[in-house]
Amino acid sequence: MNLRTRLAVAGGSIVAGALVLVSVVLYPAVDTSLRGQIDKALATAAAQAPDVAAYIKSQNAPPDGQTPAAPLFPPISMGIGTTKLQIIPSDVVRIGPSAQFIDVSAHDVSVALGGTGPYFQDATYNGVAYRVYTMPFPDSRGSLVRTAIPESDPAPTLHELAWLLAASTVAAGLLAALAARLAARRVLRPVGRLTETVELIRATGDLTIPIPAASRDEIGRLGAAFSAMTSALDESVGAQRRLVADASHELRTPLTSLTVNLELLAENPSDAQAPLLAAEALGQAGELKALVNDLVDLARFGQAAFHTEDVRLDLVAERVAARAARRAPRIDFELRCAPTWVHGDPDALERAFANLVDNAVKWSPAGGRVRISVVKGVVEIADDGPGIPDSDLDFVFDRFYRSPAARAHPGSGLGLAIVRQVAETHGGTARAVRCSTGALLRLTLPVSGEA
Repeated sequence: MNLRTRLAVAGGSIVAGALVLVSVVLYPAVDTSLRGQIDKALATAAAQAPDVAAYIKSQNAPPDGQTPAAPLFPPISMGIGTTKLQIIPSDVVRIGPSAQFIDVSAHDVSVALGGTGPYFQDATYNGVAYRVYTMPFPDSRGSLVRTAIPESDPAPTLHELAWLLAASTVAAGLLAALAARLAARRVLRPVGRLTETVELIRATGDLTIPIPAASRDEIGRLGAAFSAMTSALDESVGAQRRLVADASHELRTPLTSLTVNLELLAENPSDAQAPLLAAEALGQAGELKALVNDLVDLARFGQAAFHTEDVRLDLVAERVAARAARRAPRIDFELRCAPTWVHGDPDALERAFANLVDNAVKWSPAGGRVRISVVKGVVEIADDGPGIPDSDLDFVFDRFYRSPAARAHPGSGLGLAIVRQVAETHGGTARAVRCSTGALLRLTLPVSGEA
């Protein structure tokens, strides 16, 4: 079942369900209303009993001077339309069966004597169900008036209402389903275009195919989100391809040199140059190891930090500077650090700091000075080296980028790329700043709220 059909079924079901709910409320309400009208009609008919009795009395009165041949108020049972009227005089009101209508009960006798008030009841006479109203005959203690209407009278109306509600529910549900399907075809048209575009991207693998523009509703937001996702994916795939190409290029040179040296050693193991070749092979293997480690760190620090906590960045700077001072005693280190809290991955932050310091140490001459500053989330590391040409300022943090002057120095070109990766992962930036002497690298991180 496709989405349009599901929407049509859902729309029809909702409308049909609403009408069923209305029917459940309406049918009992109409039934109660009709019963109320019947009860009102019965009470009105009972109130007219004295007039009916007077008319019957006048019709049955004997000629003047003659004795009546029958009681003045004999039991009367007559029909007025579908309404039955029964008048029971006081001298015949007795508990027991009645030949004219339903039996007389103790409750009826109590009503006739004024013990209880008028009341309604449901009764059956000759197999017909009646709605019966019983009240005392006005101004005649001990007499009764009963009116009755067959309960089948409102039945046709209720049956017609039931059929009307059932037919309306089915018809409205079908119409709603049809209307929902027709509307869904128009509403889902942008979804169809988006689906076609996605299928085309899947078939061609071209992530640059533009997503069709849509409205500002949820479907439009879906299209915009998918477009942003494909753009980010295209950028990620491009970055991966560039990384593979750059890594292949960087790995090729040490691998070639290592292979040549090992082949020479294999051919002439007793050659006087063997120790030198072995040393060079070990050095190239070390370069490969450092390059692989940098690639792993670059990939790891490019992900969201898996362990974060509040970190004192000034203490990190002091630890890194102390280690660098032990490795490079010829360099002086000058620290200007204020207590600075950042929230992030402590290992990644320390690796970024160490890469910045190692870069400064590598370019500083003997007796030079490395200045480290940490103030309010801004880390600045300056050295007394030859500096960075203006043309290279925007590229020093790119992966595998090495300026012509740096190619003579050891390194993989990934150290500063890791710094920028860590900075961006933590919501910060890393850039090279133009200065008159030496190089100045600046790492900016958002500070946390801890004092």
